[in-house]
Amino acid sequence: MKIIICDDQAIVRDGLEMLLKLEPDIDVVGTAEDGAEAIEMTAKESPDLVLMDLKMPVMNGVEATRQIRAKYPEVKVLVLTTYDDDEWVFDAINAGAAGYLLKDTPRDEVVKVIRGTVAGKVFLDPSVAGKVLEQVSNHSTQPPTLITDKLTEREIEVLRLLAKGLNNKDISERLFLSEGTVRNHVSTILSKLGVSDRTQAAVIALQHGLK
Repeated sequence: MKIIICDDQAIVRDGLEMLLKLEPDIDVVGTAEDGAEAIEMTAKESPDLVLMDLKMPVMNGVEATRQIRAKYPEVKVLVLTTYDDDEWVFDAINAGAAGYLLKDTPRDEVVKVIRGTVAGKVFLDPSVAGKVLEQVSNHSTQPPTLITDKLTEREIEVLRLLAKGLNNKDISERLFLSEGTVRNHVSTILSKLGVSDRTQAAVIALQHGLK
């Protein structure tokens, strides 16, 4: 899998690059020091995933994530940052980040989450996940019927599992469906909910009490 690392600190970029180059299935195709450079490099290298910091000069990671997801929807963005402030978390998710990790995450877990994100899983750092669930709980005024009116019974089943962080393969095994069928269901769900990625769909599911 092809990875781009975006961080304004050279020591972090170099450290992550050395870490990931130890993995035989990961190819670091470039490093960027700000969001604008990450966008340019994404256009050039067509990576599977961009490992994105948030607070950077020139262009921050939230805006870079938004532009990358808009221009290259097949590219996943995984946030790796020191910031767990509510505003940063929700802005990154709304921009289309497929996951949110903090920089104190153990090495093996970072590699595991990178592989899982490329495979289609959704991951939120446990401390961040708590903030998301709390925010959803505090603002959950939408009755489940607003989703159930839009989605079929099977699509609701798929959405529940998607909200648990399962990828298409996991969902297909759980529901005894082909991966192609699950992929079609997920595309339909995203379209009906008016969102661009699985993370945003998962948040909506939680807002409507689908757990």
